Amino acid sequence: MASNNEKGGLKKRSIAGSFLFKIPNGDETQAQVALFRRSDKVSTYQHKLAPISGSIEKYDASPLATALREINEETGLTLSSIELLRVGKPYTFVDESIGREWTINPFAFRLKEKAEGGKGEEGITIDWEHEGYEWFNPLDVNESDEFGGVPKLVNSLRRVWPEYDLGPKAGNAFTSGLQRLRDDHESGARQLAEAAVSILKNLIAEMDSNVVDDTWWANIRMAAWHICKARESMGAAITSAVVKALDRIHAIFAQDLPPQEKVRQMIESIDNQLNQRKFTTDRIRDTFVDYLRQNIVEATDSKKSISVLTLSSSSTISSCLLQAAANLGVSLDLRILESRPLYEGVTLASKFLEAGSEGATLTVTLYTDASVAVAAKAVDAVVLGADRISAAGDVSNKIGSLPAVLSQRHVAPDAKVIILSETEKIASPGPTEEHAVEENSPVELIQSWRGKVKGANVIEDYLNDAQDSSTRGKVYVRNAYFEWVPAHFIHAYVTDEGLWSVQDISTRSNWISDEMDKFFKNL
Repeated sequence: MASNNEKGGLKKRSIAGSFLFKIPNGDETQAQVALFRRSDKVSTYQHKLAPISGSIEKYDASPLATALREINEETGLTLSSIELLRVGKPYTFVDESIGREWTINPFAFRLKEKAEGGKGEEGITIDWEHEGYEWFNPLDVNESDEFGGVPKLVNSLRRVWPEYDLGPKAGNAFTSGLQRLRDDHESGARQLAEAAVSILKNLIAEMDSNVVDDTWWANIRMAAWHICKARESMGAAITSAVVKALDRIHAIFAQDLPPQEKVRQMIESIDNQLNQRKFTTDRIRDTFVDYLRQNIVEATDSKKSISVLTLSSSSTISSCLLQAAANLGVSLDLRILESRPLYEGVTLASKFLEAGSEGATLTVTLYTDASVAVAAKAVDAVVLGADRISAAGDVSNKIGSLPAVLSQRHVAPDAKVIILSETEKIASPGPTEEHAVEENSPVELIQSWRGKVKGANVIEDYLNDAQDSSTRGKVYVRNAYFEWVPAHFIHAYVTDEGLWSVQDISTRSNWISDEMDKFFKNL
């Protein structure tokens, strides 16, 4: 019996197809996509326009690794000159004319300009596989013979640029919303999840309401896929909120109603979802106060003062701590790490001072990140937020969270590590290594050094020259935003649905996985 790879004489190939975009003036609604004309030296689709593409080899760590390798081979561009913009939903098709079954893994990359450390368009040097390249408005790409693209070119493009099917008005609204979501590095996961649902609501409002059919529903789900993927490090909260919205949308979509009435009810239902989110902090706060009362105040001969270490900026944390201090009748010794490079800890301290003590005695002390062990001495609790919680209970939070917990274990081993989080931040199953790590621009660090730190100009010069010179020494500036705190360091998960266990977290994680399959598996 023939194997799957041999049936019908088809050769199966999995490839990474990468669309290279340039974004004039940083406005993605004006994006242009490069298509490369294949040369007569390649084995298939000679002289056709195509994205940068190549086979996924056994030695490639992932389809993304293939995409980066092929971009470098075919254009000379390195990671310093491009930025991953979007990840498309993979798909498979058969081209019987050449006996191939293709599995396409689409990606979109943004070409960095020289001002941000890239080489710009001048850095593109095509190899033997191409005759040249041209820039197009993505919406002008088509599958006509006159256009001259490879098979399924539009299908690959629309999977990284769903605006192709949304219409001009809805497409612009979606592009702008997605760009804001991706570029917002100040808001926490809860705020970003709310923004994600709002993008979906605005998209529905801007789409043609005269036809709400299966194609409309598929376009909504594809857009939702990209919303979920816009910020992978915050993806748990965003995905959970978005699939809940899709549940509401689908329930109305399935009803026998006029199209415009469906749209009206969908928008109303999403507004209800957004309004309900306003009370999650109240529920977390009540559970947190009860936990502190039972496990710290009453457990230690009615303490009159509580010392807490925290970091970054979280409205949930500030609200919970202020309410706890007032309700429990204790003074609050609050120690906050400054949280570089954006100094969100300073912002958090200001929130406490602006809010007032609400009848409680409040002392706020800011510490440098490097002095975390000093800050942790004799604390009663380390209180952290969460941007993502794995199925095993590990917590991804602002960089500096793990050093804070490790320092606490050394200098205040009896302290409790408490996570304050909405349950929507629980991710689908999978080890922490599979969750994306958000690496942000080194420019944020360099700007904080510039004019203040001796030698900063030397580092900046080396970074700017590194891509143009192989003779100078190499220097890297890492700006990771998040890190994992293992579950075995955590004493309590305080959520909007009560005090949760790791088993509760695992159950919710599996539910998220089922929801994702329901809405996205067959796209």
